[in-house]
Amino acid sequence: MAGSVRALPRAQQGAQPQRLLTTLLGDYWFQRSEHLPSGALVTLLEEFEITAPSARAAVRRVADRGLLTTSRQGRVVAYGLPPGGQEVLVTHMRRLFAFGASAPEWDGKWTMVAFSVPEGDRDARRALRDGLRRHHFAPLFDAVWVSPHDRGSEILALADGLGIDSVTVLRGDELSRATIEGAVPGSFELDTLADRYRAFIARYRPRWQAMDPSTASPAQALRLRTEIVTEWRVFPGLDPDLPAELLPTGWPRDEARAMVVDVYNSLGARAELRFREMVARFDPELAALAGHHGFAESAVAVQQAPVAAGP
Repeated sequence: MAGSVRALPRAQQGAQPQRLLTTLLGDYWFQRSEHLPSGALVTLLEEFEITAPSARAAVRRVADRGLLTTSRQGRVVAYGLPPGGQEVLVTHMRRLFAFGASAPEWDGKWTMVAFSVPEGDRDARRALRDGLRRHHFAPLFDAVWVSPHDRGSEILALADGLGIDSVTVLRGDELSRATIEGAVPGSFELDTLADRYRAFIARYRPRWQAMDPSTASPAQALRLRTEIVTEWRVFPGLDPDLPAELLPTGWPRDEARAMVVDVYNSLGARAELRFREMVARFDPELAALAGHHGFAESAVAVQQAPVAAGP
């Protein structure tokens, strides 16, 4: 195994080829232990106008993350998903397919985190703020962060891991509620996020409307289905998943998700055919093992699959 299992590539790392690769494996090689020839993986990435050197580098980097393990048959190097890599992929897919299906129920309470970190501990303060953002907290003031989600225990564990003692977590429905809710759009940067959703819709809607799913070529299907899901993967990390009561009128996430689901469900069979064609150039027997799911089927499949013990 190539190193310990780590998290999937994150959006801010500029790892688009890596994300495309993990999307392809999650969509068409889900829960398979067989190894695919490196040439097949490179050829698949070349479908997305990624050069062969960049594709080979992406494969190596995903392997370095522990999400792929290597094997060799003669001079042919092959890559497969190790058990730990499968579990990380399942955890990621579970979040992806559930994201945006509905707004979370809310008890009307807020979690407030207040902290004090000395000026000399800038790294710890930065790490705490980054962790708060990952847990979908937003700054009400510089050292006071809020979230409608009940995640105080996660923040206390985060602070403990960073060696920060001066952190207080409160949860209630009378924590300056008017002040908090008035600050929600700006603190959670909802306008910026809405613009990003609308740009996503504007980028993919014309391509989807111009395509007939019944006659689209397998190559077209694989490309659109993979690209739209790969970009959609970024949104769970950006969207604080606020309760419906806190969202502005006309929130565009539902429209964006409906389009992703429609593309994913409609193009699965044709996209799988292209995936098989690419793999068959290197190993026809392996190509026959490829598969795909619809959105609802994928959600069920990942619910029934093993879950990673940690990130």
